[in-house]
Amino acid sequence: MLYDLIMNGFGEKEDYNCAEKILYGANEAYNLGLSKEALKLSAAFGGGMGIESVCGALTGAVMALSSKYVENIAHEDEKIKELTEKLFQQYEKEMGSTNCKELKAKYRKENIGCKNVILAAAKVLDNIVEENS
Repeated sequence: MLYDLIMNGFGEKEDYNCAEKILYGANEAYNLGLSKEALKLSAAFGGGMGIESVCGALTGAVMALSSKYVENIAHEDEKIKELTEKLFQQYEKEMGSTNCKELKAKYRKENIGCKNVILAAAKVLDNIVEENS
């Protein structure tokens, strides 16, 4: 699913940032049906919202979960809170942090950038989607 897409280079040619790779890839992998205009909303979330805050790959994953599981608004569905919490807990357990600055210091490599960080988010997101299908 999403993990395989990103592993095989999805978004590299387009130069997508971490949040874009996750949301654009999730749109394809999970058939979310998001428009180009909707996908553009992920642009400012890369690099921890540009300030090395919460990991952009995670914020992209949260957007994907919202698109897939929220019917209208969050307050009408308790499931999104549960799924988002699970996403963050599993990701932090695997990677040791959800903070962009910390993740970059630990995992960013010159030749691949944050690909391993993005792949980890994709893997956790895939697992959540599979469990809730």
